[in-house]
Amino acid sequence: MNQVAPIITADAEPLPTPKKVFVKTYGCQMNVYDSQRMSDALAADGYVGTEVMEDADLVLLNTCHIREKAAEKVYSELGRIRDLKNERRAEGRNLVIGVAGCVAQAEGEEIIRRAPAVDLVIGPQTYHRLPDAIRRVRAGGKVVETEYALEDKFEHLPAPARKVVQSRGVTAFLTVQEGCDKFCTFCVVPYTRGSETSRSVAQIVAEAEQLAGAGVREVTLLGQNVNAWHGEGPDGRDWGLGQLLFRLAEIPGIARLRYTTSHPRDMDDALIAAHRDLPQLMPYLHLPVQSGSDRILKAMNRRHTAADYLHLMDRIRTARPDIALSGDFIVGFPGETEEDFADTLQLVREVGYALAFSFKYSPRPGTPGASMKDHVDEAVKTERLVRLQAALAEEQAKFVNSLIGKTISVLIEKPGRQAGQIVGRSPWLQPTIVDESAGRIGDIIDVRVHGTGYNSLFADPI
Repeated sequence: MNQVAPIITADAEPLPTPKKVFVKTYGCQMNVYDSQRMSDALAADGYVGTEVMEDADLVLLNTCHIREKAAEKVYSELGRIRDLKNERRAEGRNLVIGVAGCVAQAEGEEIIRRAPAVDLVIGPQTYHRLPDAIRRVRAGGKVVETEYALEDKFEHLPAPARKVVQSRGVTAFLTVQEGCDKFCTFCVVPYTRGSETSRSVAQIVAEAEQLAGAGVREVTLLGQNVNAWHGEGPDGRDWGLGQLLFRLAEIPGIARLRYTTSHPRDMDDALIAAHRDLPQLMPYLHLPVQSGSDRILKAMNRRHTAADYLHLMDRIRTARPDIALSGDFIVGFPGETEEDFADTLQLVREVGYALAFSFKYSPRPGTPGASMKDHVDEAVKTERLVRLQAALAEEQAKFVNSLIGKTISVLIEKPGRQAGQIVGRSPWLQPTIVDESAGRIGDIIDVRVHGTGYNSLFADPI
């Protein structure tokens, strides 16, 4: 048999090897969303993602500045990446290192001073300019990009490709608001994310329609203070988050809606009505309180009392009796006494949280709390945190066990770890394991719960 030799022309050039980017995300869901959108912006510039840092041409750390240890983890990671960069340089290759997110916004040029291997520092309001910043780095020099109007970020958010959305699954985050004007004395968010700014209704609806068109069934609206969102509706009136949720529920394909994170002072009547009247809005609410002591709440500048919070919980539960409540707590805030901590434990028992997150107070430079007197001893913080977490775990177990024997709806999200299993998400966010014969990814099915794990459910299809 004669073989045909391949035709090779003298001027043929090999196809360029795609540049690879590795993104490591720290912190909240907003950072997860931002990391995705940074990847989207870089994709248009020829980058493809990689999950192996050693294979990357560009490494980005999308950072969190909420607690001291989170920031120090970044510098520890930069030391490891510096060694990788030195290895690349010895091989005659280059590795670009970038720090993004809230640590970048807060510390700016200080990052390059502490970690000279860093080439780029870019804040959370400027990542839509990331491709241009990378080109400037490759042209020589260091780039610090932290000054930009938040409205411009919203205006220039890159749209992810349909295949990219599909690869991320049937649930998605959608940022509708950034920043916070509350200025709690323990929090750096107003200094790193800026003042409260809302995306327009048109921008949000367009992105939600794009997600739905790519097969997304559940959308979680994000914001540092998401229920402070407001904007002009198509009817010309000022809308709040409640009205926005009703509009998003009209989009074909969107079967479930959630939102996080909220502030008690922005839970208005329209939003509570949405929990009552909107089937697509899942019966789950994350509403941080931080402390049960009025004295500590005042020192934190929360501008509500424990009684205000409990009254709000009653109103929400009246509107949606099956709602599961989640919260955040800080123990050991400056001046906290044992009596103050006892008030927090009492509030936990009264609310009955299905889920909660608790932390020891960590002073953040530049916040009023850091300069307060009467800081609590670290050993006392640790002991109180153990007691608080035990109380929260008890309430969480009560809620999860109350679901045994009940029929619930589950959105199937992915294959399970074990052969023959699939994993869905309950209305209250618990992973729910069922037999793979129950349905396909993207289906919403009814199941009956027969068992529980630490924070998961086991169920049989009906």
